[in-house]
Amino acid sequence: MSSQFGLMRQRRFAPFFLTQFFGAFNDNLFKNALVVLITFDAARYTTLAPGVLVNLAAGIFILPFFLFSATAGQLADKYEKSHLMRLIKLMEIGVMGLGAAAYALDSLWLLLATLFFMGLQSSIFGPVKYAILPQHLAETELVGGNALVESGTFVAILLGTIAGGVMIALSGGAVWVSSAALVVALAGYLASRGIPDAPAADPGLRVSWNPITETWRTIGFTRGNRTVFLSILGISWFWFYGALFLSQFPGYARDALGGDEHAVTLLLAVFSVGIGVGSLLCEKLSGKHVEIGLVPFGAIGLTVFALDLWWASPAAAPGVNLPIGTVLAEPATWRALADLVMIGVFGGFFIVPLYALIQSRSEASHRSRIIAGNNILNALFMVVAALLGAGLLAAGVSIAQLILITAVLNAAVAIYIFTLVPEFLLRFLVWMLVHTVYRLEVEGDDHVPEAGPALVVANHVSFVDALVIMAACRRPIRFVMDHRIFRWPILSFAFRTSGAIPIASAKEDPAMMARAFAQVAEALDAGEVVGLFPEGQITADGELAPFRPGVARILERNPVPVVPMALRGLWGSFFSRKDGKAMTKPLRRGIFNRIALVAGAPVPAGAATPEALQARVAALRGESR
Repeated sequence: MSSQFGLMRQRRFAPFFLTQFFGAFNDNLFKNALVVLITFDAARYTTLAPGVLVNLAAGIFILPFFLFSATAGQLADKYEKSHLMRLIKLMEIGVMGLGAAAYALDSLWLLLATLFFMGLQSSIFGPVKYAILPQHLAETELVGGNALVESGTFVAILLGTIAGGVMIALSGGAVWVSSAALVVALAGYLASRGIPDAPAADPGLRVSWNPITETWRTIGFTRGNRTVFLSILGISWFWFYGALFLSQFPGYARDALGGDEHAVTLLLAVFSVGIGVGSLLCEKLSGKHVEIGLVPFGAIGLTVFALDLWWASPAAAPGVNLPIGTVLAEPATWRALADLVMIGVFGGFFIVPLYALIQSRSEASHRSRIIAGNNILNALFMVVAALLGAGLLAAGVSIAQLILITAVLNAAVAIYIFTLVPEFLLRFLVWMLVHTVYRLEVEGDDHVPEAGPALVVANHVSFVDALVIMAACRRPIRFVMDHRIFRWPILSFAFRTSGAIPIASAKEDPAMMARAFAQVAEALDAGEVVGLFPEGQITADGELAPFRPGVARILERNPVPVVPMALRGLWGSFFSRKDGKAMTKPLRRGIFNRIALVAGAPVPAGAATPEALQARVAALRGESR
């Protein structure tokens, strides 16, 4: 498959995509129509202030995520998911029918009840939505599939928000909104009928209906895998960040740009486009694998462009409501729009790999409950964001200052998370290497087993060989390397973080050599992948040196499959020893030099002699060095 868009032509993805797209559209169609109605016509229903009603509506919609997400996660693990989706879409038709009755009866409280049931339906749909993807998509398609889902969701939010605001303002707006919501709900149900079966992960699960105890237990599931839990916190932080930004759009459009309601729509549109573009770029930038190195990259962009938005924010004259054409005539507006687009793009880089990581690293038997826990924490963070934003604005903080606070908080939270999980920063450094210094082509990386122990052997051309191989492979690899290279100041962080194993010769330090072989055995016993450069040193002439007997010693203790690999194109690079010491001459062969990694089929331990492996690596390398 050439790109993620090919999924849109396949039954295992397209009906699901349309189902979730129509659902997101409908949520925002109904919500925004109701917000507009109570903002401009609240006096017809109640003496409560419009602002109070708007916040009450937001709270009513999000409340079911706290109450029912845990139960929803259990249901998604217990039952076949495509059937469950169809039932949820039938429920949506009923909810929209209730909404039509509420509009016909002109009952505010029935409208708010409809909003609650919409939140209930969405909270049940969430765990199924993300848990079904790993069942229908290959690992190499997860990033692309999540990118399409995230970009499609934000487009649906944008279109639904615009449609709700426009329809409710028309003559007979309630009829328009009711009719459209019912039609879209029906379209979502019809789309759901095409979703292929997704077998239950844990059909024997006994569902607990106590929302309090089960919510606590569900959050406990998220803590079972530390990296998954911190990824969930990262996603929740993104929704905190996004909720703070989105809630300020009306005030920013009015106070900073001097615009009217059309300016608000413009801000939402450019932000949504940015999220969509960033999400779709993830597949290309990650090489179709779950590339968590994009997460720090996204965090940097979220901070940098938020800081620029604060710095560049103009101050409009009080009470001015300029038409959109006049607003767009101001250069400051275009800078603000560019910042919002880039915040959206880097938001896509941040969020898509995290969702894919949760799906790929969660236990299949309770993946839905982990995603339900994610939804609970997301909702909690959004509520805190709303309270913080309201509190700071009430204390006299300007919207521009609130944007500054958000940018600084984002930097602090990102540093904290990446300190707790150095794997994110390691992957970022590796990703930057192969995307700024080299253009890496990978062939045969699927020969590395998806699970279980294995030994990877490759030719040794430069100081960055291990980083290039780590960038190309899906699984973490613990490399055995010369202790002097292991201690290089620039590269030591990457090597230490990846669990590299320093080694010395028996003549130089026999104790270190013994420790290294013991660590290799422990890693293979634990089912990890260990990498080795059997030549024992970086080539000084570009040729392949004889493989040393260390690989035989390893296989004698742990008879695991051996994956031969060959690096091409690194000889003559800045990090190689061509024409003298490495990294002592100007960059050679230019930025974005094309390199390649070619992997061969695994060799059984019994046939993996040093001579046989050298011949396999030489054949894979070919004439290229």
